Amino acid sequence: MTKAERRRGAELEEAVLDAAWTELAEFGYTGFTLEGVAKRAGTSRPVLARRWPSRIALATAAMAHCIAANAISVPDLKSVRDEFAYLLRQWSNRGVPLLLRLFLEMNAELSKNDCSLANVREEIRRRVAGRDLVAQILERGVARGEIDAKKITPRIAALPADLMRHEVIMTSKPISDPVIAEILDEIFLPLVTARR
Repeated sequence: MTKAERRRGAELEEAVLDAAWTELAEFGYTGFTLEGVAKRAGTSRPVLARRWPSRIALATAAMAHCIAANAISVPDLKSVRDEFAYLLRQWSNRGVPLLLRLFLEMNAELSKNDCSLANVREEIRRRVAGRDLVAQILERGVARGEIDAKKITPRIAALPADLMRHEVIMTSKPISDPVIAEILDEIFLPLVTARR
């Protein structure tokens, strides 16, 4: 019995999720197969099926695994604008174009399964441990008097990330500093800034 065959539990899960992410990065979701993941991880398809009931479930877990492995933190830069700019750059640098491409490729299969990209995003959020970075930035901004807490709604709080995703989808490129400045200075900050 080889070492690969003896793996169990967390060790096997780590190997499978690493293999699944590599397959997604190399072939996209359209070329993503459970057989390819099993072969790369040195295991079998029935082993995968016991833990992940579908291609969508395994791809979602692999994306969450990648995001968790490349966790981002935002230091207190004493400025909501600087902290959001830092966060958007970090998200973009972490591989947002690839993640968004995978989401879009998954969309057809998701709709056939009465599911949506929002469901996948929520599942990834559930799997990725850690504090909500946007909420953290906004709380610091409120505490410093930069942000009016009454102006924050879930839709407004999500706006910088939503606009970043839109930009990346439309351009197929990481977000640029001038676009980050437009998102923050022309759209987001005028909506939430506390009056002096």
